[in-house]
Amino acid sequence: MTGELSPIDKAKFVAAKRAADMVEDGMRVGLGTGSTAAWLVRCLGEMVRDDGLKFKGVPTSTRTAELARDVGIEVISLDEAKWLDLTIDGADEFDSELNLIKGGGGALLQEKIVATASDQMVVITDASKEVETLGAFPLPVEVIPFGWQTTKALIEETLVSMDVLGRQTTLRMNGEVPYITDEGNHIIDLHLNRIGNARQLAMVLNQMPGVVENGLFIDICDRVVIGYGDGRVVVRDINEGTEEEDRLDFVEDDNLFSDLLE
Repeated sequence: MTGELSPIDKAKFVAAKRAADMVEDGMRVGLGTGSTAAWLVRCLGEMVRDDGLKFKGVPTSTRTAELARDVGIEVISLDEAKWLDLTIDGADEFDSELNLIKGGGGALLQEKIVATASDQMVVITDASKEVETLGAFPLPVEVIPFGWQTTKALIEETLVSMDVLGRQTTLRMNGEVPYITDEGNHIIDLHLNRIGNARQLAMVLNQMPGVVENGLFIDICDRVVIGYGDGRVVVRDINEGTEEEDRLDFVEDDNLFSDLLE
């Protein structure tokens, strides 16, 4: 398998593999959405199949739920689980305090609900996602369809008084029609370039009528697992103030991962 993987995919794979080892029998685990989270679900499916791992997964999107079922993971809803031991998800950006921008895959609302209903949140990522200051990646804001243009204008007006470098906003599209989230909402992407006070911006955005949730995850992530293309993995724990480095061997042949390479 590794001969077909790009360095970035190798980094995502080893991060996912390392995080999968954190899942233990009997756990209730939030399963993230996105390309890196897909590697995680595949790794966990392999552990269910080959090692007899028994746990219950709570997906953060319909596509994650479908993938989890396909690889043999028992899927339940958050209402059934009530509370989770662990959520493992990707991120579009993270800073030194493990604050995140998420929502590039369009599932930020369910991702934030699941993450905050967990004892711990672990982010799996590659080194390119680490930034000094959040904001280079567009910040997604989920809004209800009714009056979305008014909500967009209100957001733009509010950004004038925020500590941000850019103020362009765009409605996320799916081809020629607006992108629709699993909850039936739209997403407005904020092209801010730099966010000086992420905590303040998150609070202000969520006070606006029409805004459902924003992609700033503040004080939610506990650990980040950073993968590298040479197999190195760094695990950073914000609560313990620790950083550990390891190296993982690649699995050369496993059809669980074949469709991720297409």
